[in-house]
Amino acid sequence: MANSFVRYTGNGTTTTYAIPFSYRDTADLSATVAGVNVTAYTLDAAGTNLTFTTAPANNAAIEIRRTTSQNTKLVDYVSGSVLTENDLDTDSDQAFFMSQEAIDKAGDVISLDNVDFNWDIQNKRLKNVADPVDNTDAVNKQFISTNIPNITTVAGIAADVTTVANNDANITAVANDATDIGTVATNIASVNTVATNITDVIAVANDLAEAVSEVETVANDLNEATSEIDTVANAITNVDLVGNNIANVNTVAGIDANVTTVAGINTDVTSVAGISSAISAVNSNSTNINAVNANSANINTVAGISSDVTSVANISSDVAAVENIASNVTTVAGISSDVTSVAGISSNVTTVASNNANVSAVGGAITNVNNVGNSIASVNTVATNLASVNSFANTYLGASATAPTQDPDGSALDLGDLYFDTASDTMKVYGSAGWTAAGSSVNGTASRFKYTATASQTTFTGTDDNSATLAYDAGFLDVYLNGIRLVNGTDFTATTGNSIVLTTGANLNDILEIVAFGTFALANFSITDATDVPPLGTAGQALVVNSGATALEFSNASSAEVYGFHKDSNGDLIVTTTNQGDDDISSATYATFDDVLFSASGFTFSLSNGELIATI
Repeated sequence: MANSFVRYTGNGTTTTYAIPFSYRDTADLSATVAGVNVTAYTLDAAGTNLTFTTAPANNAAIEIRRTTSQNTKLVDYVSGSVLTENDLDTDSDQAFFMSQEAIDKAGDVISLDNVDFNWDIQNKRLKNVADPVDNTDAVNKQFISTNIPNITTVAGIAADVTTVANNDANITAVANDATDIGTVATNIASVNTVATNITDVIAVANDLAEAVSEVETVANDLNEATSEIDTVANAITNVDLVGNNIANVNTVAGIDANVTTVAGINTDVTSVAGISSAISAVNSNSTNINAVNANSANINTVAGISSDVTSVANISSDVAAVENIASNVTTVAGISSDVTSVAGISSNVTTVASNNANVSAVGGAITNVNNVGNSIASVNTVATNLASVNSFANTYLGASATAPTQDPDGSALDLGDLYFDTASDTMKVYGSAGWTAAGSSVNGTASRFKYTATASQTTFTGTDDNSATLAYDAGFLDVYLNGIRLVNGTDFTATTGNSIVLTTGANLNDILEIVAFGTFALANFSITDATDVPPLGTAGQALVVNSGATALEFSNASSAEVYGFHKDSNGDLIVTTTNQGDDDISSATYATFDDVLFSASGFTFSLSNGELIATI
């Protein structure tokens, strides 16, 4: 841990930072933000906290450092002077602080690690490293990033690189013959042809090595003015024909006498040759000819209907096609009535065919179609009440993270429209002032939240120490800081329903507690709307339990009653009452009472064995 400086990382909101080290004078303190010296700050009375006028930016590097004077001695001892504690402390503090600062500075530089005597940069980045030149130079990220594609390529062909390295002698030899290789590459088509016919090339080479070479003989003949090979080549078609029929040529040579005879009747032979195909056809169909002769009677019959035969012949392909689907024809004949019905709705069939894609789509969702069919009564009910359905859709607008600006049908919002705000998990209603919470955001009568503050924290929101998410109704909450109740609008602001903003930032580990109260409205409820209450009775009656204790009923209510007691001349007890308020008792009558009882109405009195018995 450093003894003369402290470092922090800014978060954009915190302004106050602790100074954990001692210092002699505020002039020895300096503060930098992102490497820039800052003087816009104040110190608290104890000098242990530094507060920036402007909060350092998020991720900004903050350093508060002590730098004790190293150029001037703070105490100059004079011979014969009095040594005071303050002078000794000042002198030793200067030396002590300077040694601490020197040690801290030494710890902030690259040093040798005593484990292996290699340089240790203490888990920090090296900045401004130049591109490497020599093999032992350090490599920076830019150099690696620039060459990473090449490195990746080489890594992907590592096996090939090894193969090349192992064949460096052959590669050098190839490089020395680059000119010849270029010639071969230019004539690669000819090289490929030679390679494809390498067997023939070898045969020619072997022939040329013989004492009498056929290849040379052929070449010499081709160089003559009249070449026999050229003559044969010009008549190669005939030569091929004779070669392909050499067996026949040999046969003719063996019957040359017969050939001479045939030559003598060449005119007849020519005539027969002219109808040779007919003769061949007759010969190959001799069996059929015999069969035709045996069925001459049927043939004569067919000849009588030759026009029909011609018609059938003209649709022979159709007849063949029908024959190939004979089973289908039989099937269609069995459903001829259905075919007739389909023919009657051919236009509908055409319409369906033109909507084949839609039909396929419906087929792919046939489960949903069946579900709709099974609930067709409900579908019909919706269709019958479509106006009401649309009205509901324009009243409850569903769930949304942002407030709707119009109804789903494009019309303007109406007073009383509802939607569920998924951003705050509250139902909201549209009124003349816009969207407001439809009910309390607090679940129940009250919710409690507890947060532990960071240094200078002002805004508290989201989940608290107990993982509860802050939610409240504006104006219905109490806020306590370390047990002290804060004043809404003065000490804090609470208007959003999900955040509390303190006027002054809390200290580190301060406890902020929030009690949020649920809001509700009491219903205007008539007692006779209850299912177990009978209709209203008459004036003056009250709701009581009936005599069987099984239900409620309206009955005459007891009222304040005056009971006056006295004995008449016969000694009988006389009880006088106000008769549930209907009668008055005069002062003269009241004066005759021996005793008076003020109680509820409904009592009856009697004497038993000289005792007064009251029954209600």
